[in-house]
Amino acid sequence: MKECIFCRIIRGEIPANIIYESEEALAFDDVNPMAPVHVVVVPKTHVATLMDISGGDTMKGLTAAVQEVARIKGIDRKGFRTVINCNEDGGQVIFHLHVHILGGRKLNDDMG
Repeated sequence: MKECIFCRIIRGEIPANIIYESEEALAFDDVNPMAPVHVVVVPKTHVATLMDISGGDTMKGLTAAVQEVARIKGIDRKGFRTVINCNEDGGQVIFHLHVHILGGRKLNDDMG
């Protein structure tokens, strides 16, 4: 989508601190971090929500990216949280599927 902020980051129109990139996914630091490590991973193909995925390739690419980002950020062994918000009631604000990776400290159980 032309106006989607994540699509614009993928195209390089909006700067971001890129952590990892593959053919399928792009990962970058969240601009409003909620933990010492807060990275957003997006598929390079625009998919609005988790409910819009057809086939497993998108999730395979996202999962591989999450694993690599965890290694890059040094949170792979100690632990981290992944969050996918889906639709408005699920807290999704940007309608381009994305995975939040949170870590770098002990996370509490408050999921809001």
